[in-house]
Amino acid sequence: MNLFSKLYYKFRKYWKAIQLYLVIAGPGLVVMVADNDAGGITTYAATGAKYGYNLIWFLLILIPVAYYVQEMTVRLGAVTKRGHAEAIFDGFGAFWGWFSLIDLMIVDWLTLVTEFIGMTAALNIFGIPPWLTVAGVVALMGTIVLNGRYWTWEKIALLFCALNLIYIPSAFIIHPSVSDILRKGLIPNFPGGFNGELFFFLMANIGTTIAPWMLFFQQSAVVDKGMLEKDIPWGKFDTFLGSVLTVIVAIFIVVVTGTILRGVDIDSASQAAEQLLKTNHYVGSFMAIGLFDAGLLGAICISLASSWAFGEIFGWAHSLNTKIKEAPWFYASYFLTLITAGLVVLIPGAPLVLITLFVQVVAVTLLPAALVFLILLLNDKATMGEFCNTKSQNVIAGIIVVVIVALSTLYGVSTLFPSLFQ
Repeated sequence: MNLFSKLYYKFRKYWKAIQLYLVIAGPGLVVMVADNDAGGITTYAATGAKYGYNLIWFLLILIPVAYYVQEMTVRLGAVTKRGHAEAIFDGFGAFWGWFSLIDLMIVDWLTLVTEFIGMTAALNIFGIPPWLTVAGVVALMGTIVLNGRYWTWEKIALLFCALNLIYIPSAFIIHPSVSDILRKGLIPNFPGGFNGELFFFLMANIGTTIAPWMLFFQQSAVVDKGMLEKDIPWGKFDTFLGSVLTVIVAIFIVVVTGTILRGVDIDSASQAAEQLLKTNHYVGSFMAIGLFDAGLLGAICISLASSWAFGEIFGWAHSLNTKIKEAPWFYASYFLTLITAGLVVLIPGAPLVLITLFVQVVAVTLLPAALVFLILLLNDKATMGEFCNTKSQNVIAGIIVVVIVALSTLYGVSTLFPSLFQ
């Protein structure tokens, strides 16, 4: 066999692997990139403006944390063919099932409100009134889910994931110092010392990387997509790729605001976009467009996570592959959640800042319990068989849970009683 033939067969081998991945790709990429929602973009923008490049090393640590948590949902969904809400009910009984479901509903709805806050603020920069943004988003999201196929919905979501990469060219436009990024960003350090303010930023970045809705969404997406046990390796790769991409985007946002807005107090991503517009029109526009896309992608996923969970618990048809006549309650709960969340943003004088704060407190309350449930379910050998957690996976997952429980508890306490950490 000559060199040309060897190269040809090697190319065919890799091309088949790529084609197979493209069939499986979706849930991991979507859930991880959607994690960079409106609240996440605000957190990264504020982090860069406050600390420059100094916390990039911390973001890199979050790649394996996000992966090891989310890949468990891939295995659980592919093996059991059940969504996360249904798995908790079956595994732990009605009390813990309703506890998880009610908390999920509250957190999802409030988080959905924050997505609308981000979207309306982003388009308001371009002169589009909030009511028109809300109406347009509801109409667009309704059109996407009513197409009657999970496959179509997923590919549209992946297009919005691609738009999330708009922050990358923004960083190249402003020509940051690569040497400064490497020197200040990759060496672990705590700028200004480990004080209360730095603690808040670290916790906020953790909170934007792992959220309760992500566990419910990805497992239900795996089931709705019809992934089988043989697809698990590709599903895990899809999740890892998504984990890397979401942190890369976060780093580029930090680089942009850390270069141009260093030392400026940022309360929201829309404020960062307005500040950037004064310095560079393109970078500011990219930030605003990216904020809208982040809010839209987050809303697409979060609203579905709630509807899937409802359908699983009440026994309703709950697949995007079903028509509205076949699953009326599934689509009714979807639109009810979506429309009511959008209307809150239009209420004059609505306490939007308080809502955002409350979302953080409730989210950190739910996350530890959701992680413990997830690990216990992955240790059920009778159900999981060969895909049960190994000892090393349990050690890694256990460390993540212990750290997140400790940090999220401190984060919740510090949010409620900030004077304790001054």
